[in-house]
Amino acid sequence: MKRPTFGRGVALALALALIGAAGFAAITAWSPLATGWALRGVIAAIALAYVIFLLGSSAQRTGRVTAMAVWLTVAISTLWLAPTLPVYLLVHALMIWLVRVLYFHDRALTAIADLALGLLALAAAVWAALGSASVFLALWTYFLVQALFVLIPETGATGRTPHEAISTDTGFERAHRSAEAALRRLSART
Repeated sequence: MKRPTFGRGVALALALALIGAAGFAAITAWSPLATGWALRGVIAAIALAYVIFLLGSSAQRTGRVTAMAVWLTVAISTLWLAPTLPVYLLVHALMIWLVRVLYFHDRALTAIADLALGLLALAAAVWAALGSASVFLALWTYFLVQALFVLIPETGATGRTPHEAISTDTGFERAHRSAEAALRRLSART
C-alpha cells in the first residue's frame, strides 16, 4: 500500500467520522439506554479501522498479526474492565500511537512528537465533543489532527531517512558481487 499522506488522512478522517456517527446514532436509536456502551463500541470499532489502515499503509510487513492480536487483546480487556470513558479513550489513543511508533517511526524524538500529536488530537476531540455534543465532530477533529502525523520528519543528522542511512550492503554481499564480476571477466576471456 501507499504510505499515508495528509490528503489520505483527511479523507479517512471524514469517512471514519461519518461511519462512527452513523453507527452511534443507529445504536442509540435502537437502545437509548446504552449510550455509554454504544460510545465505547464505536470508539473501539473506529480505532480498529484506523489501526488496520495504518498497518496496511506501512512498508514494514513483519509483526502485523502480532500487532493486531495485541491490539485486540488490549481492546477487549479494556472493554471488559469498563474503566471510565476518559481512561478508555486514553487507552485507545495510546494503542494507536504505539502502532504508529512501531510501523512509521525509527527515532525516539519522532515517537515523542507523535505522542504529543496524539494527545493534542485527543484533547481537541474532547473539546469538540464537549462544545458540540456531536460524535461526528469529535471523531472528525480527532482524526483530522491525527492526519498531521505524516508531517513529522523522519530525517536524522545526515539528512537522509533512517531507511536510507542504514546500509544493507554487508561485506559478504560486496565480496559475492566482486567474485561474480571476476568470474564474468574470466569467462569473457575464454
